[in-house]
Amino acid sequence: MSVTNEIPRIDVTDQLALREVFFGEGSLGKDYAVLCHANDPTKPAIPVSSVFQDSRNDGSAPVEYVLMDCDYILPESGKSIYDKFSLNRKKRPVVFVSGRIGPPKQVSEKHLKTGGMLTKLLKQMLEPHAAKIERTKELKEKCLNKDMCGLLLKGGKPEPYVKHAIANLLGKYPNVQFASIDSSALFLTNLEEYLPEYVSGEHRFVVFKKVSGGLAAGDNETKAEGRLKTSILALEEPGISFGSMSTLVSNVINGNQMRNIPALPNIKTRTKKLEESERQKRDRKKDQARQRASDDKKPPPQTFSANDGTKEGRRLERERRRAEHASENDVKPKTPEEIAEMEKRRRERMEEEAKKWNIGEDDGSEGDSGESMDGAEDDEDAIDIDDTNENDDDVLDLD
Repeated sequence: MSVTNEIPRIDVTDQLALREVFFGEGSLGKDYAVLCHANDPTKPAIPVSSVFQDSRNDGSAPVEYVLMDCDYILPESGKSIYDKFSLNRKKRPVVFVSGRIGPPKQVSEKHLKTGGMLTKLLKQMLEPHAAKIERTKELKEKCLNKDMCGLLLKGGKPEPYVKHAIANLLGKYPNVQFASIDSSALFLTNLEEYLPEYVSGEHRFVVFKKVSGGLAAGDNETKAEGRLKTSILALEEPGISFGSMSTLVSNVINGNQMRNIPALPNIKTRTKKLEESERQKRDRKKDQARQRASDDKKPPPQTFSANDGTKEGRRLERERRRAEHASENDVKPKTPEEIAEMEKRRRERMEEEAKKWNIGEDDGSEGDSGESMDGAEDDEDAIDIDDTNENDDDVLDLD
């Protein structure tokens, strides 16, 4: 490194130094405020930004101030530092923050009007503090995408002891991100049903632990990670304190069992409709829990051992044989549509058989009996009724 206006300059040809500044991968583990400042000996020297110099002279921000030639072409990518990290060179001065905090992030022009404004921003970015969350995007970037995040859901204006508890948590767990949200005005869908029910004035606390994936807004490596998935462990006891929150965070760090949630929480304005929807979800879960408890108390169903000759034994025997037959012959259960089609065909066959056996209306006057009666009239051997009467005199009268 060389010194220009008492501010160290990064040697852009030193790959280790660059990786330390860009990603905090070296042994120093520092955060850096970097001013893009050309270093072309063939051109007149450009003065260092007074805003950057004043902020450095203040010395209260926890950051290392350095200069860097952002026109330098990186050998690995063939891009300049400007292009590699999408820095807008038209917004002067070009200042970015990087190192332990993460890859280079350019400082907005609105914070570069005075050295005091830049110092204030750097403190907010680098000093431990609970991130204030109001939108879903902020929730994902500042909390859910971190390895661990403790989220305070405020039920109203937090009391001084709550602020002191969060400050102590920030000091005790520097590697855990902490955040807060005003749950009296905002509603977290896909999360509220897993937490104690909201009561005005009461605060709640939950810890997130990332399972896998990441946000797709990053580089190709981040996109390859897949969809962001997270898990939670909520503080179940009413009320919060430093001790209860610290114990919860410690349990998560030590590998306590977490609950995976199927969808990421989204922030919406709290309404009566959303609260009613959440209440219904809670009621359904309670009903399911009661049903499971009731099922656990029921005696186990009797299993078939042998056909004992009773009605139940014969039924179980039939079911066992059906199951064996279906298993041996790969019989698949029929769908309702197939059953309806089989019933239709059965009825059609019954109707066809019925037509074959039905007797017509005219068939009753024709047939063997009618023909025999007509033949009897023409038959010479037919009995003559009159002749029988004439022979009555020949009968012996016993009287």
